[in-house]
Amino acid sequence: MSTKSYKTGVIGYGWAATAHIDAINGTKQGTVTAVYSSRKLDAADLKAAHGSDIKPYQSVNAMLADPNVDTVSITSYPNQHKDHAIAAAKAGKNLIIEKPLALSLADCHAIKEAVDEAGVKACVCFEVRFISQFQSTKKIIEEGLLGDVHYGEIDYYHGIGPWYGQYRWNTTKENGGSSLLSAGCHALDALLHCMGGDVTAVSSMATQSTHEIFSKYEYPTTSVTLIKFASGKVGKVASVIDCFQPYYFHTHLVGSEGSLLDNKLYSSKLHLRDKKWTELPMAMADSGDVADHPYQAQFQTFFDALDKGEDMPLTSLNESIKSFEVIFAADKSAAEGRSVTIEEIRTDG
Repeated sequence: MSTKSYKTGVIGYGWAATAHIDAINGTKQGTVTAVYSSRKLDAADLKAAHGSDIKPYQSVNAMLADPNVDTVSITSYPNQHKDHAIAAAKAGKNLIIEKPLALSLADCHAIKEAVDEAGVKACVCFEVRFISQFQSTKKIIEEGLLGDVHYGEIDYYHGIGPWYGQYRWNTTKENGGSSLLSAGCHALDALLHCMGGDVTAVSSMATQSTHEIFSKYEYPTTSVTLIKFASGKVGKVASVIDCFQPYYFHTHLVGSEGSLLDNKLYSSKLHLRDKKWTELPMAMADSGDVADHPYQAQFQTFFDALDKGEDMPLTSLNESIKSFEVIFAADKSAAEGRSVTIEEIRTDG
């Protein structure tokens, strides 16, 4: 049992922050001890809401100077992530960074440089990798039940309108960035996790709903991206944040020995008599509510890695930047109407 503890300060106090706080407090080693907000917060209200003694700050620098904070969770507006992450790294704090990591690849690399120079550890919130659905899916692939997976599609359908917490700022190019950056990045990251191997090029197209709720977005709210892997595999990701339908994280993987469709499996290796799907009892990625996200499992893994002095498994800074390279390449492809290579995006940004 760990004897270490990680006293965590949270930058930003919005919807995602409340989920982070409760998830961190639910781990064996983590306790939230401070929160920065531009709004004035009351310590008694914070304790009543989250159960721990939390000191409120209205200055980021003052919170980072607090010796009672050794880890920082960044849930501020996306266009503030770079500055907050760099400041926290320079202050010697380990980092939990909500997606998107940043709104440009150059800013992602600036965060990485600061983290590397400071010698701290970082975890990026691609928490879908820690949900039962994708833990089970990855195990099925590793056990060979699908054979060699040559095609995969994982799609994100979630209408982000005024009924959803981030709509107010997500509609802006300054903070939303793109359909992929604002939300669909979870599907793209999950696809890369399942397919494995390096991406060489992407080709993407984008469009937008004409409904008045979604026409307020300053960027195309639907994109579809084709992904080419160095191994010859191909994949597809749709990011649709302008739909009226229940949340749906469509997953379809096709291999030389079988296929997986959401929570349904067919494998020739099982030697089943009938060609019918076998339904698997796994918790699905079926909610856009941050309260339903597997943050606690992810943060527990992060703190366990810190105990060992190791990098975060699955969602380390280095691993997550690979996903953001593909995202920025896809957005460039959609904007310029051509295929974009990963080599190009690494060179030109």
